[in-house]
Amino acid sequence: QPKRQAAFGSVGRRIPYRVLHVINQDGESLGNMHRAEALRLTDQYGLKLVLLRENVEPPVYRLMTGQQIHEEQLKRAEKKKASPKPGVVQKELSFSSAIAKNDLETKTKQIAQWIERKHHVKVTIRQAK
Repeated sequence: QPKRQAAFGSVGRRIPYRVLHVINQDGESLGNMHRAEALRLTDQYGLKLVLLRENVEPPVYRLMTGQQIHEEQLKRAEKKKASPKPGVVQKELSFSSAIAKNDLETKTKQIAQWIERKHHVKVTIRQAK
């Protein structure tokens, strides 16, 4: 089963790796250390361990305060809101009820192409005078 991306936050004491690369709360590298040593640092300074990069050897963790974690979560939420939603595109087409036959056929073909591409289509027909 594929691993799902965990939400950004404190990992607590469940760390599946023995050796970690640890970065302190100021962004300075503390080097590679055993998981027990990293947990001792969290207790000593009252900080939390947060996984930054899992796909490198050894995985990179950062010591952060609760406030830093909260701010990072807010930044990531804002970035996610700003990015466009994949997949759903809405197309809108508007024409008069007195449209000529060839114009209607052209627009109908356009609508069919949009539907084939899985776009949402909104059609508005205005009443002619």
